[in-house]
Amino acid sequence: MTPPSSPLDTAQLVALAGELRISLSKLMRRLREQARPNDLTSSQKSVLLRLDRDGPATVSSLARAESVRPQSMRVTVAALEALGAISGKPDPTDGRQTLIALTPGFRKALQANRAAKDDWLFRALQVQLSSREQAELASAVNLLQRLADF
Repeated sequence: MTPPSSPLDTAQLVALAGELRISLSKLMRRLREQARPNDLTSSQKSVLLRLDRDGPATVSSLARAESVRPQSMRVTVAALEALGAISGKPDPTDGRQTLIALTPGFRKALQANRAAKDDWLFRALQVQLSSREQAELASAVNLLQRLADF
């Protein structure tokens, strides 16, 4: 392959994009294998991750953030409430609104799920990669984060 100091030509960059997509997909599948199976839809997972990252929110703000209609978000929220993953309480600043948040039990399950994935990945990094490769991967993670934020 081309030395890191010289730029890749178009064909090499296209090949790299394909290899990266395949590798990331395989890695994500392996990480999912480490978690307990669940029947959550991608919309439900997205809402749960948003609530975990950003904290409690109204159905309207979740709908805006997820670029869906409020009616669609209400369906997603209702399903998550039925699973015991989220609950609502009146907004202290506007009693007409309801703030949706993760339940303590679901937050605990989410943390356990992440810990299982992190543990598997930690062991894989330790066993599969040399110290030099671990350092290279640390640099590559910064590049992947830039790509993800594009």
